Amino acid sequence: MKHTLFFSLALVSALATAQEVMTPELLWKLGRVGLDDAHESGWVAYGVVRYDMDANKGNRDLFLVHSKTGETRSLAAEPGSEVGATFVKGGTRVAYVHQGKLKSRALDGSDLRVHLDVPGGVGDLKLRELPNGQWLVAFITREQLDQTPLERRPEQPKANYAVFDDLMYRHWDSWTDYKYNHVAYAMVFPDAPNPATEFIDILKGVRGHAPLPPFDGAEAFDLSPDGSFLVYTAKLMTGKDFALSTNSKLYRYDLATAKTSELPGLNGYDGSPRISPDGRTLAFWAMPTDGYESDVKQLHLLDLTSAGAQPQRIDAAGEYVNDLKWLSPTSLVVNSIQEASNHLVRIDLKGAKASAVNLTTGDYDYGAFDFAGKMLVAERMDQNQANELYALGSKGATALTKVNDADYAKISRGRVEKRWIPTSDGKKMLTWLFYPPNFDPAKKYPALLYCQGGPQGTVSAFYSFRWNFQLMAAQGYVVVAPNRRGVPGFGREWNEQISGDWGGQAMKDYLSAIDAVAAEPFVDKNRLGAVGASYGGYSVFQLAGIHEGRFKALISHCGLFNMESWYGSTEELFFANYDLGGPYWAKPQPKSYTDFNPRNLVDRWTAPLLVIHGGNDFRVPLNQGMEAYQAAQLRGIPSRFLYFPEEGHWVSSPQNALVWQHEFFDWLNKWLKP
Repeated sequence: MKHTLFFSLALVSALATAQEVMTPELLWKLGRVGLDDAHESGWVAYGVVRYDMDANKGNRDLFLVHSKTGETRSLAAEPGSEVGATFVKGGTRVAYVHQGKLKSRALDGSDLRVHLDVPGGVGDLKLRELPNGQWLVAFITREQLDQTPLERRPEQPKANYAVFDDLMYRHWDSWTDYKYNHVAYAMVFPDAPNPATEFIDILKGVRGHAPLPPFDGAEAFDLSPDGSFLVYTAKLMTGKDFALSTNSKLYRYDLATAKTSELPGLNGYDGSPRISPDGRTLAFWAMPTDGYESDVKQLHLLDLTSAGAQPQRIDAAGEYVNDLKWLSPTSLVVNSIQEASNHLVRIDLKGAKASAVNLTTGDYDYGAFDFAGKMLVAERMDQNQANELYALGSKGATALTKVNDADYAKISRGRVEKRWIPTSDGKKMLTWLFYPPNFDPAKKYPALLYCQGGPQGTVSAFYSFRWNFQLMAAQGYVVVAPNRRGVPGFGREWNEQISGDWGGQAMKDYLSAIDAVAAEPFVDKNRLGAVGASYGGYSVFQLAGIHEGRFKALISHCGLFNMESWYGSTEELFFANYDLGGPYWAKPQPKSYTDFNPRNLVDRWTAPLLVIHGGNDFRVPLNQGMEAYQAAQLRGIPSRFLYFPEEGHWVSSPQNALVWQHEFFDWLNKWLKP
């Protein structure tokens, strides 16, 4: 079955006169829109990040748009980024963080005030206005609790070394700085002539992280409506214990008594705690299995008024909830994965059983959302358009921002097609096809198989500024992006089948997808390539040994190559233990180290290979890329190693990103273009 997505007539008209195809430079010219807050008055605060390639950095400015009238205003454009915008003073002002200080402005951008300036600066925050006019501001601070090298041996102040007695000495892209994330709060008098400078670290002296590094922010804590307590998630363990477990906990902190109590949760990660408008119920998502970072994320409710209450799972919300917000004491909205899209769903709690109603449909990814009065406002992207803000009403979605419309009007974009492709075990797999702009079915095009990372990551309707499918298609490639075994959104069985089976059915799914598309008359089956990052990079290395001549060019970015050495150098060992089936010394040895270990298939490699790696990637450390490249070189395989010393698992620096994209296409064009 095929279902083809066509653009609106207006877009088709724009494409007809377009003069350019997407390039890396045009992609990085686009503004990156993010929702911050919405107010019952109808005003919506959002930020736009734009990149200065010469300066090699980005800057985020703040704007307002009215959800009913569409009026747009510039709010703040100071040197350095403004983040965390929040409406205050009855919606007459907007507070935000700039250079570590809490500031605010009137809605016309005037009357700049500084409200909070604390040592170490204010991190990601939440703000609650209290009846007495004060602001309760909760934010992230960092406390040093471990001994630094200088403190260990002050008599050698110029020595450069580190000593470790436990694990988790580095994480994702950073070595330990001997500090811990802590939730803190400050009481702010917004009309005071001088900013507040004092705060309370509610975990002072605790060797544990709240929120969890490196990605959790203000979504990991919440303030009660009356400001009497807050709830946060934490993993109060260190070293090897931290490396082996995902069992974060929920905690309640009462401001009046300064006492903390643990709340019941599940055995895996608990996240996104949200206190109901009446302060009686806590909503959060939770994972049931310790050590399984990609477990189902199910909505749970906890009665905060009843001692001994246990979390109640709300099945109506689905199995993969990413975000949630209360609409009233008896209803909330969640963002959940449905097949290959992220949609917003209203959950009604009245009655004996919760019910669910989809608020959005279509092949879109909805992101952050909020309520502007009764109007739901949300980020929305698809595979042809980066995030913009939309107002969602009974008549559908209306664009509130059009930050990139002028740029898109000059760019010819290709058709996107959605197919269900049969797999080798008799199932059907949702696969996206991306066609080159001005596609001619009478021609023969080279094709790229895109291998998704994760491995539990959906190939949804996302618009990536790294792995951008329209950018690939614009270079003259048909792009094949399958939702192979292991991705969420297609049922629990489909999602869980990848664990312990990295090189099994998922590889067959990849080959089913590329074989089905290669059979099309418009694809040149002699010019096929495969590309991917992380698990997708592992997939490329594994496919290199089993593809039987299908591929003529391969690109692996930060891919796992030698599963034994990877286990011995990665940091989040809960992931390795669960997904690989245990350590390499386990008896019997898991297949991950034998049949599904790419280094064991090097003698079968034939296709030219580009290996890309970042020097600060500690999830998939640098030795993985170096080992693969060295094997290819010694086997006489045409190969290249692209190395970014200061990048981690992703290439984030603007100029490095341009180099990455140009080298990416140079390699593909060399081997796949006539």
